[in-house]
Amino acid sequence: MHIMEGFLPWQWCVVWWIIAIPCLILGILQLKRVLASDREALPLLGVTGGFIFILSSLKLPSVTGSCSHPTGTGLSSICFGPWVTSVICAIVLLFQSLFLAHGGLSVLGANIVSMGIVGPLAGWAVWRTLRDTGINMYLTVFLACAIADLITYVVTSLELALAYPAEVGGFVSSFVLFLGIFAITQIPLAIVEGIVLALVFKYIVQLKPEILIRLKVFPDEKIRAAGSDA
Repeated sequence: MHIMEGFLPWQWCVVWWIIAIPCLILGILQLKRVLASDREALPLLGVTGGFIFILSSLKLPSVTGSCSHPTGTGLSSICFGPWVTSVICAIVLLFQSLFLAHGGLSVLGANIVSMGIVGPLAGWAVWRTLRDTGINMYLTVFLACAIADLITYVVTSLELALAYPAEVGGFVSSFVLFLGIFAITQIPLAIVEGIVLALVFKYIVQLKPEILIRLKVFPDEKIRAAGSDA
């Protein structure tokens, strides 16, 4: 997911920044509203941001010769929404590019779009669709987190294919090639990430269910029932 420094043509770097900046502005405004209305949400914000930083800092070799990592964005998307998550991801990606050589400044907009915007939006959409249904709460968290992870790599493949269409087959051929390198090999990692973050969410339910209730992450009765079962 961390497209390396200088890898994208400057025109595409500009395009992805144009997409990212309005989302970041919206995220900053929403983040201010969250903190103004409920300061006790700050520790949870720190926990979700910490998981994004830690999980996305892991570099794991893949069978395709590239490397991969979890993203950790699903939990933040569920608790605070995709726009706040985009701000957290922008901060994480900036620090990783400066201090860990993961990604780069020129491609920061593209990396924010894939990991910080579209991935979280996909996870949020799954959560929002299943939130008020009879589907188990932890299964909903698992699916949202796994999908947020996987879609991040689909978007990265899209970004690379747009920048480097194949000589034969053009964009479509290039997109399929990059999907095979990144997205398919990401499936096992997405599953593991979904399980891990579902367990983290279960711990939060046991420890601080009132914060989740105030944030309306799930209906009150679901959270209270899960907390009492624990």
